[in-house]
Amino acid sequence: MPIKTRFAPSPTGYLHVGGARTALFSWLHARKHGGHFVLRIEDTDLERSTAESINAILEGMTWLGLEYDEGPFYQTDRLDRYNEVIDSLLEQGLAYRCNCTRERLDALREKQMQQKLKPRYDGHCRGAGVSGDEAHVIRFRNPLDGQVIVDDCVRGKVVFNNNELDDLIIRRTDGTPTYNLSVIVDDLDMEITYVIRGDDHLNNTPRQINILTALGKSPPHYAHVPMILGDDGSRLSKRHGAVSVIEYRNQGILPEALLNYLVRLGWSHGDQEIFTLDELVELFDINDVNRSASSFNNEKLLWLNQHYIKNDTPERIARLLSPHMGDLGIDPATGPDLVEVVTAQQERASTLVQMAQISAFFYRDFESFDEKAARKHLKAVALEPLGLVRERLSELADWQPEPLHELVKSVAGDLELKLGKVAQPLRVAVVGRAASPGIDVTLYLVGREACLRRIDMALQYIRLRGQGDDQ
Repeated sequence: MPIKTRFAPSPTGYLHVGGARTALFSWLHARKHGGHFVLRIEDTDLERSTAESINAILEGMTWLGLEYDEGPFYQTDRLDRYNEVIDSLLEQGLAYRCNCTRERLDALREKQMQQKLKPRYDGHCRGAGVSGDEAHVIRFRNPLDGQVIVDDCVRGKVVFNNNELDDLIIRRTDGTPTYNLSVIVDDLDMEITYVIRGDDHLNNTPRQINILTALGKSPPHYAHVPMILGDDGSRLSKRHGAVSVIEYRNQGILPEALLNYLVRLGWSHGDQEIFTLDELVELFDINDVNRSASSFNNEKLLWLNQHYIKNDTPERIARLLSPHMGDLGIDPATGPDLVEVVTAQQERASTLVQMAQISAFFYRDFESFDEKAARKHLKAVALEPLGLVRERLSELADWQPEPLHELVKSVAGDLELKLGKVAQPLRVAVVGRAASPGIDVTLYLVGREACLRRIDMALQYIRLRGQGDDQ
């Protein structure tokens, strides 16, 4: 049978980076072996599932580029199929009705905990013959003895004793199936051969295997991947920063950087840090995933993101940067070519948001100068070089980087100054701060009118400060 994997999120919130890593591992395993990858939305929790969450999952998968071969399938479209299986189990005596009240179950649990026993259903209704006309749930009749052995691709052999497993509910009082039933029916019908999921599902696995055995079916291969921790060792959550895939996109992370980072949380190939998607498909092996939890490190993600920004084409980065410019209220069409701006800034930013912020000056004037930069460079001694640069800029016929560079250089030579004594005050005047790309490219992209206007602002600033010394 061809290999088939699935990603089956519950649409009760955003696409978490932990879920995205599970999807990535499943996708890579399918792609490596020429198999199929299925997207399934497990939306049977009608109270918590939302259309907004479904859209967030689909949007996140599309942004990451994890294309699926089948789906998305929705469990709410398959309720009749689940009930068909449940009714079959009932008819065969492999499941039974239970009318135990919440009060009885709570009292049972409290008593077991007082006795330091593992809380589980005691089989009270196993032979009670509860009528289908009264309120009830359906429980699976779990074997009372024997063992379930899970030969896990990540965790190795894990053994569960059946006498420690209870008769789990497979249909609620309202008639809806529970997770443990619907998931195995889906995996069977969709012919899933590898179930790759978080290790928080490991305890569900022996119960699911027992249901599969009762149905006369063989279980798929399982791989339970460890959870992702925050930098403090606790489970990754919002208090550690962004955890939503879309939130990382909004913060200016590239999808390939996030994928590269996520795959290295629990898997490695020697000391290699940077992988193309093709390399990952070739090298990834689910059996090599580490069984211990990994900690999320934002600094490492930013380092990877900067690498991808620096090494991508300016044209693609410009396309991805454009909406972040729009978030700043900037229409890139009203200023210099965004591709040229990216070329100038590509090695200066670790996120697209940062690139947008440090590039805003190309498109609009600023209200004030950076105080530290102005105090250092916009002093009385800068009046003469700035004034002369302004005069020559206004007369320059060929507004291109090379002539602009020669102009700044000639002013420094004529005034017998080091180039920095002209270029730095000019940079602060035009950019508003002490850092920017080369002064020639900066002047070229800002444009003549804006340069002259901002130099005038800087000259006025120096005069108003009224500093007459050369310090």
